[in-house]
Amino acid sequence: MTFDEIIKQIKQREFKPVYFLHGVEPYYIDQIVDVAANTILSEGERDFNQVVFYAKDTQPLSVVDAALRLPMMSEYQVVIVKEAQDYAKASQWELFEKYVDNPNSSTILIFAHKYKSIDKRSRFYKLLAKKASVFESEGVKEYQLAPWIKQFVAAKKYQITDKAISLIAEFIGNDLSRITNEIEKLFIVVPASTPINEKHIEQFIGISKDYNVFELTNAIAVRDIIKANKIINYFGDNPKAGNIIPILSNLHGLYQKLFKAHFAKTEDPSKLASILKVHPFVAKELLKNKKNHPAKIISRNFGVLRDYDLYAKGVGGSGGNDHELLKELVFKLLH
Repeated sequence: MTFDEIIKQIKQREFKPVYFLHGVEPYYIDQIVDVAANTILSEGERDFNQVVFYAKDTQPLSVVDAALRLPMMSEYQVVIVKEAQDYAKASQWELFEKYVDNPNSSTILIFAHKYKSIDKRSRFYKLLAKKASVFESEGVKEYQLAPWIKQFVAAKKYQITDKAISLIAEFIGNDLSRITNEIEKLFIVVPASTPINEKHIEQFIGISKDYNVFELTNAIAVRDIIKANKIINYFGDNPKAGNIIPILSNLHGLYQKLFKAHFAKTEDPSKLASILKVHPFVAKELLKNKKNHPAKIISRNFGVLRDYDLYAKGVGGSGGNDHELLKELVFKLLH
């Protein structure tokens, strides 16, 4: 089942007796659990008919015993197992098999198995696929992140500029829970009639619109050495603003896209956007900047980035701090 299907099912009170939520992206799993916990039972019914277990502290048979009970003065009871990934052994999941095969019709049992998917080759998963409602929460890919942020903001009846979206995506990455938490802070202080922009991001989230990973990557893309060094010096004075590991990752992504742009055999931004699965604006910039980065130099720079990834992790190199390593790195990339 999809996320939307499960949410719709719960809100329409067309419940399934067992929901198994698993996958690498915790955001959607948490959202489903929150909706279920707050809407299936009334506030008065929850006191006697809703129980939350944490797998690390609860034996599987204790969960089964709770699920077999009858609700008190309510049509349903809700049993939620959080952090279900802590049941790490197949033998633990096997203890749920008999219940899943023949569940209590008045119990809604929900497993929240986060940060990874359950083994789909296991006997228990095959049983779940037949008998339960299974949802796999997959991570949002890099090229999907900007549309995801825009859609999330629009669903809340707000607007956001492309630059603000880029700042959030580049600074936070694809941690959807953190993204939504930060954006919801903005909903409190920015009127719905005002588009959220980079100034709001800088003021209320603390991401500088001029000195951030995104702007450093752009400076290197256009070979603006002066601006790149200004940003690096800012990172030297504000270490939390520019950790070298995500910077290396972003630069590697830039060179990958530039390299592919060289061999895409198109100068059409729309076609390149489709090939690379990026926003058309990004594709247009890649076509403009690829002449600044010959394919031969890009190949060399992949090696430079690998070296500095090792140096940043303490393997080889001069043992310099992040600021010194970044200065060396940018010099080598652009010379």
